Amino acid sequence: MLRRAFFLSLMVVLGCNFSAAITRARGHHHHKSKTKVQQSTLTLSNTSKHHRRWRRIFFWNPVFKPSHDSLLKQNAEIDRLELPRIQDDAELEQLKLDGKLVPITPNEALRVDPRLDPDRRYCRPWTLKFVQDLADAYHQQFGDQIQVNSAVRTVVVQKKLRRHNRNAAPAEGEIASSHLAGLTVDLQRRGMSKAEVKWVENYLIPMKAAGLVEPEEERRQWVFHIMVSNRYTDPDDRTGDKTEVAQSGTDELDDEDQPPTLQRAPSSSVAAAPDFLFRSLVPSAAPLILTPDAVAPAPATAPPSMPSPPAAPESTNPGGQ
Repeated sequence: MLRRAFFLSLMVVLGCNFSAAITRARGHHHHKSKTKVQQSTLTLSNTSKHHRRWRRIFFWNPVFKPSHDSLLKQNAEIDRLELPRIQDDAELEQLKLDGKLVPITPNEALRVDPRLDPDRRYCRPWTLKFVQDLADAYHQQFGDQIQVNSAVRTVVVQKKLRRHNRNAAPAEGEIASSHLAGLTVDLQRRGMSKAEVKWVENYLIPMKAAGLVEPEEERRQWVFHIMVSNRYTDPDDRTGDKTEVAQSGTDELDDEDQPPTLQRAPSSSVAAAPDFLFRSLVPSAAPLILTPDAVAPAPATAPPSMPSPPAAPESTNPGGQ
């Protein structure tokens, strides 16, 4: 009896252990398969991100690509104007009091990023004139506003910005940020359509060619970084009306969709050809011109007579048939 009870209890224990082992095996298999699914999903996600990254690298080709040469030009303009790099808030406030920095005031065509510190919503007077002209033209074209994301900065602010924004320019040196002199603004590009970005680029192309602005299209911040020269409002500048200069660039955007027109080339004679063409056809000396008096009248000559047919022989028989 005891032996039977012992064997029954042993069978129960072995059965419980076997059931627990099967449960653990099933759980381990499920966890392993789930881990494989998660790893495959993560791999696909990483691959997708990797492809998107390379797609941005290969297809990002702006008109105004940031470069070391552009930073040198911006600092050369600051040196030409003998403008100081604003060191701190005390120097910034003094420039405001002197009227050398003017406030950027929002209107129906222009807005300011609400995250921008109100104490730094200032720029040089000619920079403000450029921003207002661009905003008015943009609003007239698209019915929307241009947004200012950044304007004047101090050296202290620029150094803090460099800690978390590796796209920011240095605060010192020959390639220091032109925001430190107050003649540069950042206009938001994020949210613009391709047509709007193209329009702004065409607006800036002739101005850059005329030396009025030095623009860059920043990649990580998605803004138009634009340094404006004081030539923009210089009355002695030979470029004339600056809005007409910009309009010449935007007109090209409207005309590029039109089909080309064919024009008939003007006909030209052989005598009008240059000397190096058709040397055998074009006379080397000027042609002789004869006056009517020097030309003797040609004698009148009778037209040549046709030979007369031979005479018929006389018939000896007058009554012939």
